[in-house]
Amino acid sequence: MAAGRAGGPVAGLLLAAGGGRRLGGRPKALLEHRGRPLVEHAVAALREAGCGPVHVVLGAAAGAVRERAGLAGCVVVENPDWERGMGSSLRAGLASLGSPAETGGADAVLVVLVDQPGIGARAMARVAGAYRGRGSLAAASYGGRRGHPVLLGADRWAEVAEGAEGDQGARAYLRAHEAEITLVPCGDVAEPYDIDTAADLAHLEGAG
Repeated sequence: MAAGRAGGPVAGLLLAAGGGRRLGGRPKALLEHRGRPLVEHAVAALREAGCGPVHVVLGAAAGAVRERAGLAGCVVVENPDWERGMGSSLRAGLASLGSPAETGGADAVLVVLVDQPGIGARAMARVAGAYRGRGSLAAASYGGRRGHPVLLGADRWAEVAEGAEGDQGARAYLRAHEAEITLVPCGDVAEPYDIDTAADLAHLEGAG
């Protein structure tokens, strides 16, 4: 079951601010995969999964990402504190969602990481399908282990943002609320690898 389309119940939040420190300073959003920047692949997958509106948090080389990547129709948020880690980007993204009225009625958000191209629209749609209103809390699972994407109902955004520090993102919040998380098996439709190091670039097609 997919989430609502633009203006539906589940918005998309793509965290794409990373500077690729272990990749020699190559911004992750601009890494090429199948002839397009990773950020475009993730936006397209969120839309195919039925999420909307799509909010994209940029940081490293934000200007270049805006110039090179097709982000038309997205709400683009620039995080000046991106070097402090994923937590700052998650806070910026959640703040940009505002109220349900400001997000076209969305009262939950699907959080996706730009450096996980093996997680596509099918996995995103499955997790978005766990939407049960403003208190929703769900995550993909792989071999029984929790991973991304993560679905956060609007009633949880403030507390998630409060605990988002460094590179932890929502990890501390999810640990504290483990018993409330609906795990959605996605191992048959997605691969949860990260593009963190030069060796990981082998996962990308046409990365150069």
